[in-house]
Amino acid sequence: MEVTVAEGTNVLDAAKAVGIQIPHYCYHPALSIAGSCRLCVVELEKQPRLQLSCQMQAADGMVVHTNTERVQEARASILEFFLLNHPIDCPVCDQSGECWLQIYYMRHGLYQSRQLGDKLKKHKALPIGRHIILDSERCVLCSRCVRFCQEITHTDEMGLFERGNESEIGIFPGKELFSKYTGNLGDICPVGALTDGDFRFRCRVWYLDVTESICPLCSRGCNIEIHCNVRRPHQSKGQRILRLKPRFNPEVNQWWMCDEGRYGYKFIEDSTRLLHPQMGEPSNLATAGWPEIIAALAKRLRSFRLDEVAVLASAQLTNEEMFLVKRIFRDGLRIKNLDFRVPPKGQPSADEMLIQPDKNPNTRGAQEIGLIPPPDGLSSEEILVAAADGRVKALFVFHHEFLDSPWDPALTDKALSRLELLVFQGSNATSTCRRAHFILPAATFAEKDGTFTNFQGHVQRINRAVEPVGESLPDWEILLSLSRALDLRLPYASPRETFDDLASSVPSFSQLDYPSIGNQGAPLRQEGESSAR
Repeated sequence: MEVTVAEGTNVLDAAKAVGIQIPHYCYHPALSIAGSCRLCVVELEKQPRLQLSCQMQAADGMVVHTNTERVQEARASILEFFLLNHPIDCPVCDQSGECWLQIYYMRHGLYQSRQLGDKLKKHKALPIGRHIILDSERCVLCSRCVRFCQEITHTDEMGLFERGNESEIGIFPGKELFSKYTGNLGDICPVGALTDGDFRFRCRVWYLDVTESICPLCSRGCNIEIHCNVRRPHQSKGQRILRLKPRFNPEVNQWWMCDEGRYGYKFIEDSTRLLHPQMGEPSNLATAGWPEIIAALAKRLRSFRLDEVAVLASAQLTNEEMFLVKRIFRDGLRIKNLDFRVPPKGQPSADEMLIQPDKNPNTRGAQEIGLIPPPDGLSSEEILVAAADGRVKALFVFHHEFLDSPWDPALTDKALSRLELLVFQGSNATSTCRRAHFILPAATFAEKDGTFTNFQGHVQRINRAVEPVGESLPDWEILLSLSRALDLRLPYASPRETFDDLASSVPSFSQLDYPSIGNQGAPLRQEGESSAR
């Protein structure tokens, strides 16, 4: 098979380009080449010795044999070497099912063991940080973890210690894993030596459903996989989402994600989730069905003058939902007091690798769609002041928690207490929603479809991984129901249809649709760029 690759590409990646998988442990495209595992050997014509495909650059006219008898014998011998002291932990190892030692043995090993003596004993189940558990007996000394700490996070906590069969990875004395990216060590470990304590012993990987999505916890928009527990007919309880894993995207997050995003999904199953729509006085809310709630809300909204109503949208909403907010409240009801900007309290965490100070996934989308007030409208803080003064009497709030903002708590308390109508639409209970006259429970990012636009202007899709809890609904579905109750009759029935109209209405989205966005995202159209699709 002939292959053409960029200059500098190694033989291992060149083979991968034509669908040939050369087994390897120590090689990772984001890390320096160690060449220590020796498993990726291939046979080159006119070369008497087997060569390491990770170190050998592809060259013009090079002929590579990846599956000759010599190569197969070498792989089996190397696998036997790795397994000499490897414990038979597969029945209790979390890596079982996605362990490359298992997989390679089945593909390239299948030899009769010649081990006669006892296996060497090393550290087992040793916590080396907040999230990672080290089992030195399972380690194949690929050094991926050591190079990750040296070259990616530049924190240098890990090293290789001792020599010969006593060699093992570990943490330098007096240290522990302290970077914001420790969960990635569990991802890049090819065996069960480094496992994620959050996922440990919770589910076998073959019982997981995998859904591609986007992390919603900052404006980077890291590409992720949502791993969910496959429900059996006899199961009625239990956590549905068991872990998040990074998904490769060279334009956004490469192979990585931060620990804040990886472990920040717990709010989806939290006890604070809003499960049922409610209405009434804040101290005496009653549960009602969605048709009754929506009809009553539409009637209340129509009872106020336009200048008495304000809307605080959220950058947690998808592009499609923001477009619906604009179509309903700005274009339909002619409400000018519409904003989405609620500043964070304190100094948000950020770094030069992935983490952004903006903790919303879709601020760029809100800016492009135009969810800011016109010159004669009120901004978010001005809305709060006007509510405290009695000029704004009805406020529709999406997802916000005002106590997480730097606004004066006394002003916030006065504003919320003077409102005649406070509507809260969100996924989890907050102090704001406890003052509400209408509570509309919304689905989380893992329970709906749509798109986010990250701070770079990259539009990316989220996909429903699990059903919404209780009677909660996706924000777009609630908004479409409200539009019908307000006699606005928007011609959409799904996020895809909404996005198509968004793309035809907002110039920066004009080249995009769901197929072109795909699973890797697509950039917004730049000013002056052709809008032909």
